[in-house]
Amino acid sequence: MLTTSRGISLVLAFAISALTVAFLSLLDDATPMLLTVAWGLTLAISYILINITLEFLIFKEISNIYSVLEKIQKKDLSGVAEKPKKSSISPLRKINSTINSYAIAKNKEIETLQRNAAFRREFIADISHELKTPIFAAQGYVHTLLDGAVEDVKVRDKFLKRAAKSLNALDKLVQDLLTLNQMESGVVKFHFEVFNMVELIEEVIEELEHKAEKRHINIRFTYNSDKKFMTNADKDKIYRVCQNLISNAIKYNHEGGEAHISLNSSKNALTVDIKDNGLGIPAEDIKRIFERFYRVDKSRSREMGGTGLGLAIVKHILEGHKSKISVSSTVGKGSLFSFSLPLHKVKKD
Repeated sequence: MLTTSRGISLVLAFAISALTVAFLSLLDDATPMLLTVAWGLTLAISYILINITLEFLIFKEISNIYSVLEKIQKKDLSGVAEKPKKSSISPLRKINSTINSYAIAKNKEIETLQRNAAFRREFIADISHELKTPIFAAQGYVHTLLDGAVEDVKVRDKFLKRAAKSLNALDKLVQDLLTLNQMESGVVKFHFEVFNMVELIEEVIEELEHKAEKRHINIRFTYNSDKKFMTNADKDKIYRVCQNLISNAIKYNHEGGEAHISLNSSKNALTVDIKDNGLGIPAEDIKRIFERFYRVDKSRSREMGGTGLGLAIVKHILEGHKSKISVSSTVGKGSLFSFSLPLHKVKKD
């Protein structure tokens, strides 16, 4: 009984009323009726006030604290608030709020660690597979030559070329990994300069023309020749962004398809749109295509070449320019990648 607010209130009310009656009995004009009334009123008022105080300021808050602790133990933080809904004179309410905030912060920390652990496992599995493929291919060709095929000149040359191709792919993968790691850690510095975006895109198109001709892809570049498309950015890195996106528009297009690059400008920015009418990307994959090694069609992507890091590098380069890349796509109809850069206004003489 003494462990409940009512039991404690009743005991304390009896004690207060007894003390009150004992004090009043010392007065000369105290009558039995007065003492009885004083005892009853003191008992009732003391019980009500003490019970309300204990119930709402102590026992209720202790019950809430126990409830939160049970949820923490069960790892169920649904309904737990970081801050009290309203101010309270009870110090236990503040303790309860502190426990809530601590529990939520720790839960977020645990979730972050779990996501990071899952990402590391996935990353190790992906990189192991990516490294294994060119290594095993080159190893197979070399061992075949060592087993006697080196005597046949045609076979030897063919296998050496294939081994070299596999090793080149391995080298590109390692270089892309180093580049991406340096960007994420902030080691890579950006060297900004003013340059003509039209000239840069034309250089990229010229480099990729041979690749497009092999698949009969028509590359079309449109812009308003009356306008100046000057920007202040890291030219080499923006070249790599355009190179990657236009190369993808060729690689993941239909035979005989089209890659359309358009350059537009607004008051303070220029926008590059790279559109193809190829395979397209499923909606569920769009959010993940900028992750390391993520491929929509893994088998086909490997056949077409590439390290699976291109779009991740593109994303980091544009973030370094305080820009973002956007993508929209429809399966079977193609994809559109867009990004913006600041427009450098040429001063008129």
